[in-house]
Amino acid sequence: MTYNRFRLTASLYALMSISFWGVSFVSTKAVLGKLDPYSLLVLRFGIGALFLLSLLLIQRIRLKVSIQYIPHLMILGILGVFVHQVLQATALLTINASSAGWLISLSPIFTVILSILFLHEKMSMTKAAGMVLAITGVLLVTTTRSGQSFHITLNIGLFLMILSTLNWAVYSVLIKSLKIPYSPLLVTFYSSLLGLILTTPFIIRNRGWESLSLLTHTEWAHLLFLGVFVSGVAYWYWGKALEILEASKVSMFLYLEPLSTLIAAVLLLEEKVLFISAAGGIIIIIGVIVVNGQLVPLLFSLFKNKRP
Repeated sequence: MTYNRFRLTASLYALMSISFWGVSFVSTKAVLGKLDPYSLLVLRFGIGALFLLSLLLIQRIRLKVSIQYIPHLMILGILGVFVHQVLQATALLTINASSAGWLISLSPIFTVILSILFLHEKMSMTKAAGMVLAITGVLLVTTTRSGQSFHITLNIGLFLMILSTLNWAVYSVLIKSLKIPYSPLLVTFYSSLLGLILTTPFIIRNRGWESLSLLTHTEWAHLLFLGVFVSGVAYWYWGKALEILEASKVSMFLYLEPLSTLIAAVLLLEEKVLFISAAGGIIIIIGVIVVNGQLVPLLFSLFKNKRP
């Protein structure tokens, strides 16, 4: 496999991750009617950890890690899993699923800044132009949803969601800078396991297990999706993408996440979509294409090589 194909594969991993994360806002919102946000997190991490452990056993990957990398794994688990998910789950109590998806797309801004400062990545004119377009699209949606102005929509949920975007940027940069010599699957497993350990006291305090019998089949489906695909597969694929691509480039795929969120919110939660939201989404897509313009020639070269 050529380097270009590696980059294409990494891009596809990132794309699948943000698709799962985009839907996660809708699934979380759907289950929060029966479960408190912290009990939900415990169940998510538990399901995710079991799923990832199963994959490790199937692939016969050793679970043993060097003691010198345990602090690294703990940092990633606390920031990328525990803190990040607690912030998002709490924010979803006061903002709708579509707004959460648009707000999380601000994370690439922080990631680019941190990547320049700590990973010595460069900011090209193309990347800057694409970011400006994408940010414009984000602002169109977040400031005009439901016809309200920005100062009216400010609340604690908005603040927590923005804080989570900064936290995620730190997490993405740390994955690159720490250079843990283990597979993304193993790193993700220990991160989910740590998230489970840290949140378990919450489900004990809130007696969250008592609400499990109240879940419908649809809500159980949402819960399993959150555990397997959002807490498991998406984190795993994000780590695989960061193995190859620059942190700033991988983060740009987050701009596509709101599209997944918006579509899922309309289909599953029956939320209304404004014309301005659709326009903002189109602008975001254009911005991502500009930043990751190399994807088009990569696809062209891939199919060209397959011709007889």
